[in-house]
Amino acid sequence: MNQDIQTALSWRSRLKHEWLLLLFVILAVVLACVDPQPLIRYQRWLQLPTLAGLLGLMIAIQGIRDSGLIQRLAGTMVARMHSLRGIGLLLVSTTAVLSMVLTNDVSLFLIVPLTVAIGGMSNLPIARMAVLEALAVNAGSTLSPIGNPQNLLLWQHDQIPFLQFVGSMLPASAVMFVLVAALTWIWLPKERAQLHPERLDGHAISLSLATLSVVSLVMMVLMMERGHALLGALLLIVPFALFSWRSLKHIDWLLMATFAAIFLGLGHFAALPIVDHMLSKIDFNQPLTLYLSGIASSQLISNVPATVLLLDRAPDAMALAVAVNVGGFGVVIGSLANLIALRLAKQPHAMRLFHEVSIPFLLVCAPLVYVAMCWL
Repeated sequence: MNQDIQTALSWRSRLKHEWLLLLFVILAVVLACVDPQPLIRYQRWLQLPTLAGLLGLMIAIQGIRDSGLIQRLAGTMVARMHSLRGIGLLLVSTTAVLSMVLTNDVSLFLIVPLTVAIGGMSNLPIARMAVLEALAVNAGSTLSPIGNPQNLLLWQHDQIPFLQFVGSMLPASAVMFVLVAALTWIWLPKERAQLHPERLDGHAISLSLATLSVVSLVMMVLMMERGHALLGALLLIVPFALFSWRSLKHIDWLLMATFAAIFLGLGHFAALPIVDHMLSKIDFNQPLTLYLSGIASSQLISNVPATVLLLDRAPDAMALAVAVNVGGFGVVIGSLANLIALRLAKQPHAMRLFHEVSIPFLLVCAPLVYVAMCWL
């Protein structure tokens, strides 16, 4: 009985810090009351395949963490790198490159836990790196048609050749990455990387769990690419329930709930008649209007719903792609990858730190990207 009470108090304490979850739950409930819709529309807004893909990735990465593999790799990196700036640039560059081929969320699930492990055994500032990696993943995934959901949607919708898409996005992505790299160099301390041996995890690597987790991660990515994310997640739950129940127990279920609330709330908001009426008055044939509309709508409803909202109204799919990718900077919901990075890092005041950096970053990045797109 006492244990049940303690568990309830623990969950209540966690919920006090989940203001984003509570905000979007309230939004979803209010919209459902004032504008009730058929069940099928709520099911579509919930985006079950996306949630299932997120769950599968979380299971696989938690297994890799529990196996000790990430901790061992982190120790090796710190021992071989000499400066915090060097480690930071390596992590930021790796994040950007991985996001081009493995999508933004997958690259974060790989790099942020590694960053946390490095920070745990050295003087690397974890919160700063999590913010930088969130920015880097937006910059890197901008280049590729498969780098993020909004690019994939636009690429498929307009049947744009792969290399043409990459060429069109190259100026924007290059500007973004140069700014992220410069920020990394300026913001990280000019100090040598210091390995603290007393913080090293001395536990041996569990080869069986590491193998299961790595294979699961590869399988989950392949299943997501083929549109079978729900089946992939279900297939992962069984072996982990049998061989590593602790990994399932440690999953951030409140993050899953937060994404579900965001999808429901923002999906319903974007479908409101008043929103459609307001958009009908905007002239999207003006390049600057389309650019600013894509950025602004991303700040309000996240860049994937913004892409869906503007898709059939934008005369230039590539211009819209640039706008919504730039809109991934700024507020945390501009891109849901931002939220993933901060939740994986689990650092105090990380949300405030993110906005202190990301909003000025957007204000600098947006005009530079627009100029680059106009000149090239």
